[in-house]
Amino acid sequence: MKQTENTKSFWNLIKLTPVHYVLLVALVIIILSLLSVIKLELVINGLVMGSIIAMASMGLTLVYGNLKFAHMAHGDFMTLSAYIVLFILTVPFHYIGMRSTGLGPFTFGYPLLIAIPFVVLVTASIAIGLDRIIYRRLRNRGSNSVILAMCSLGVAIAGRGIVQTIWGGDIEQFPRLSKLYYQLPMDVRIPPDAIFIAGVVLISTFSLHLFLTRTKMGKAMRATADNTELAKVTGINTELVIRWTWALSGGFAAIAGVLLAVFQAQLLPSMGWSFLIPLFAAVILGGIGNPYGAVIGAMIVGISGEVSTQWINPTYKPVIAFAILIIMLLLRPQGILGTRD
Repeated sequence: MKQTENTKSFWNLIKLTPVHYVLLVALVIIILSLLSVIKLELVINGLVMGSIIAMASMGLTLVYGNLKFAHMAHGDFMTLSAYIVLFILTVPFHYIGMRSTGLGPFTFGYPLLIAIPFVVLVTASIAIGLDRIIYRRLRNRGSNSVILAMCSLGVAIAGRGIVQTIWGGDIEQFPRLSKLYYQLPMDVRIPPDAIFIAGVVLISTFSLHLFLTRTKMGKAMRATADNTELAKVTGINTELVIRWTWALSGGFAAIAGVLLAVFQAQLLPSMGWSFLIPLFAAVILGGIGNPYGAVIGAMIVGISGEVSTQWINPTYKPVIAFAILIIMLLLRPQGILGTRD
């Protein structure tokens, strides 16, 4: 009992804002880089991967915050979105003569910018449709969060099967044109696409912040996440809130899937599924149901995974995310920005 009280006192003493956490992590990284303990180029790669994880984890944490279950099919939403974009670029756009590569310094072409809003709309519609057909019926029957999570696992497997049936199980190359990296001091090279990925994530994160804090629906979503029953009593249309939640979740997963395809330059039916552990690690690390915490958690997971490749085989990167997840559950189950129920 005394040890628990001491642990609580410790965490109370280090209550920091999200900005403080970001600055603290940045300071540690800079010091370790200057001491040549870690390679700064790996940190940059980690920031890019962390940005993609952040994009997807924001959608995942919104679902958990409002619907209170772990959506196991979120990674497969990313996969499906990436393959849909590949189809758009290589079939209809190619047929009408739109080049899919060579937009300024980037490896992709302007058709990708046209395709992204379309795939966001498609994936958001699929997410809403799945809720109406499957998840809402289970909620109306009083199914608990475990049943919903297991059902979403079935949806994930089915989605992967659909992708494999249509596109096959082989690696698909994403249309791209090789471009020179930007050379920075300390022997750091940054791919031009990394700047695009970071920009998209920053804009999306800021847009979500404005939506949640400035719009009526955003405030309704926050109220529903805090207390669904109280939100209903105050006149909030929680079913509409749920539809918006799925739309945003699907949209963020779609963008994350496209960014992952751009970054990796290749697609696999299992790419989203293998991304699931880092996503959950980021959500739990930042605080379940907290989009801002998800971003912080994603950066920590992304950087840790990439920097670890300096000492271990890159194949074991998911182990790092899993280790972070376990440690956080043991030390601070509510996450960095989370609060105890």
